[in-house]
Amino acid sequence: MATQFNGRDPVAAHQVLTRCPVCGDDLRIVRLECPACGSALHGNFTLGRLARLTREQLQFVEVFIRCRGKIKDVEEELGISYPTVVARLNEVVQAMGFEVRQEDAELAGRRQQVLDELASGGLTAAEAASRLRAL
Repeated sequence: MATQFNGRDPVAAHQVLTRCPVCGDDLRIVRLECPACGSALHGNFTLGRLARLTREQLQFVEVFIRCRGKIKDVEEELGISYPTVVARLNEVVQAMGFEVRQEDAELAGRRQQVLDELASGGLTAAEAASRLRAL
């Protein structure tokens, strides 16, 4: 919790709520105030797409960015499987208001299935490469 100044009295600053605690709908920001001079703006403001994410989704995004988008590194850091990383990424994309194409999710699952078979010895490298190219 950060401390801001409201006039002369320090006031604890809380993280902005983005969802209504009663109905779950998006909240609007209608007033912005400068703590230094007291100037205020009234209107209809938004924090942007990232503010739509839950705390858990934001933590995932931070890990994803820290790993520079390398899913293998995200898997290792979070201790989760490739399909789980892709599913969480799709949840974030959807929560930000973008479309998640079902065929992308299905393709990622099929790729992972081939890689799992390769890892377990069920496929040779050449067979796996052939199947992946066919996807």
